[in-house]
Amino acid sequence: MQGKIIKGIAGFYYVHVPDEGIYACKAKGIFRKENIKPLVGDNVDIEITHVKDCEGNIKAILPRKNALLRPAVANIDQALLVFSMTKPEPNFNLLDRFLIMMRQQELDCILCFNKSDLSDNVQKEHIARIYEHSGYQSLFLSAENKEGIDALEEKLYGKTTAVAGPSGVGKSSIINCLQKDKQMETGKISEKIARGKHTTRHSELITVSGTTYIMDTPGFSSLSLFSLKKEELKNYYPEFAPHESSCRFLTCAHIHEPICGVREALAKSLISAIRYDNYAAFYEELKEKEKRKY
Repeated sequence: MQGKIIKGIAGFYYVHVPDEGIYACKAKGIFRKENIKPLVGDNVDIEITHVKDCEGNIKAILPRKNALLRPAVANIDQALLVFSMTKPEPNFNLLDRFLIMMRQQELDCILCFNKSDLSDNVQKEHIARIYEHSGYQSLFLSAENKEGIDALEEKLYGKTTAVAGPSGVGKSSIINCLQKDKQMETGKISEKIARGKHTTRHSELITVSGTTYIMDTPGFSSLSLFSLKKEELKNYYPEFAPHESSCRFLTCAHIHEPICGVREALAKSLISAIRYDNYAAFYEELKEKEKRKY
């Protein structure tokens, strides 16, 4: 019997078998001997040891499509990056860090902005324009009013999606809208610091329907560009590519060089100033990090 690990806790791996249910499984000793640890998201072969109690053993881990370290999860098809339109305001620096990290993992991204009922069309159009030239579509929804959930469900259907974003933006509320059987603790927003008090404690796949899974990742508010060289950074900004042929130098970093097609496009508002400013900040961050190595 084959299924997918949706949670691992206290030595047990909970395996979802479509149309059958969830089985509490132990990993066989061979995995420990070979220093292989099953991950949430792994597709596995299991043998049933107790039918009535829905218990079994993991016999084999099927080949992984990918494996992420942070969070530790396998076979993710795409990422859903959730931010809010207000309370808290969108943190575009953090959003761009997420996008770089996901592109490093070769994951497609869906940009989702919650609490859209608290904003106007001008603000939505502004945000959509920031990322349209980067190849990302922005979805605007309201978990509170259940608006835009159907459009989101279409994007998630038949895939395993990691949900990420800062605290307080309504990730858990969105997940609650997507599935009916399990309601995640949402907690209240601290009015003083405008951040969510609730933080998800472990990675867990939630079955939306059939082979559609979502995973709420532990909340975090900062990401380091730890495995990137400053010269590689521009490759993570696809909107730069159409303008780089106008740069004088092939190795142009688009920071201070004369005759830079990217900066010319920026001056003509063909590239988002928010995106470029984040790029310049990340470039300096990576430059300083390289200096500290020597």
